[in-house]
Amino acid sequence: MRSFKFRATVLILIAFVLGCSEFIVVGILNDLAHQFDKSVTTVGYLVTIFAFVYAFSTPILTALIAKFRYFWSLFWFMIIFILSNLMSFIAPNYNFLIVSRIMTALVSGIIISLALIFANLIAPLEKRAWLVSWVFSGFSIASVFGVPLSTWISTTFNWRISFAVITLASIVTLILFTLSMPKAPVAKNSKLLEQLTLVRDSRIWLGSLLVMLSASGIYVFYTYLRPILTTELGFSTDSLSILLFVFGLMSIISNQASGYLAENDGLLRMPLVYSCQVILFILMIFLPYVKWLGLLLILLLGITMYLLNAPVQVHFFSVAEKEYPQSLVLSSSLNSIFFNFGISLGSATGGILVTNHGLAVIGPGASGFALLAIITAILLNREIKRHNRIKPGITVEVDEGYDINQGNMSDSKLNGKV
Repeated sequence: MRSFKFRATVLILIAFVLGCSEFIVVGILNDLAHQFDKSVTTVGYLVTIFAFVYAFSTPILTALIAKFRYFWSLFWFMIIFILSNLMSFIAPNYNFLIVSRIMTALVSGIIISLALIFANLIAPLEKRAWLVSWVFSGFSIASVFGVPLSTWISTTFNWRISFAVITLASIVTLILFTLSMPKAPVAKNSKLLEQLTLVRDSRIWLGSLLVMLSASGIYVFYTYLRPILTTELGFSTDSLSILLFVFGLMSIISNQASGYLAENDGLLRMPLVYSCQVILFILMIFLPYVKWLGLLLILLLGITMYLLNAPVQVHFFSVAEKEYPQSLVLSSSLNSIFFNFGISLGSATGGILVTNHGLAVIGPGASGFALLAIITAILLNREIKRHNRIKPGITVEVDEGYDINQGNMSDSKLNGKV
């Protein structure tokens, strides 16, 4: 159980159960609305609330775990995660469900941040991008299998059973984590203000802004994927699970392509990615008129969904390791923090658009975020290039006693200035 492959699988499983819990509302949106006698838009704000709490809690908890071992921090946060999903299972009313979702959101961000730290610790350097992309793929696998399965369970039996299954899967995952992961690594003890020096770096805050804008554009439409498929495109409720399954496959392809991009200057390709998104979002205007082409368009958007993940995460790790080692845990959480800020902003924007103008304006609304992402990606690449041009100047003084042929430094004095 201590092999690299087994440990990697456990980290992917952690991401999988987190993804199932986070995305489940998208698949059971209509069932929750019916159960609690709320509108679909009102229940859709569960996505907004979850993401907002997730984003704000993660940096605070990151600072609080500075004195503790990574292992025990993740262990106890997983316990809270399991209990919060159990609360969702028994929720007697909508307000209780909101509280349970807030509890789940509070710990989800720090759990995935710690999982990424373990990925960074256990993976050889040449495997790091691969493992990071696969950990993120855990969320996509949740979209492929978890969300459609929970949707099927919800429509066939009851939405509560979906939360029960997630709770059981989380317990199994925690057991495997406990048996396999190293217990020794301790977070570097530093104050929050010292850790936050990382985000003052333009390469970091531009990267974080890019993550937020990317997620915002996608979640304007993804939050309402179920009504888009059934209402706009006219697919039956019976076919919904298979359609969500296929969409999830596209997001797995997206995460795996993200790993490839991380090893091949992926950030340089992001302006092109978001240019394609702008075109696809605008074409969503024609969804009601071209059923199968409309579905193809939605699937293509699924492929673009996570292309940024691995390149920007490796970028954050790289900057932190070289220049801000006290902020390594924070660097692992930035992607999830700002992705969830983006989810919150995107789902709230989608809710406003749907309430006031209907599903037809979802695509054009999302394209605005993609346009801003193009600009931000260009600025980020320029800033990285500018920083890389600043090379340290080194002045070396060597005493006459240094014998170049012998390579003997015993009598030499070597002084370097940067």
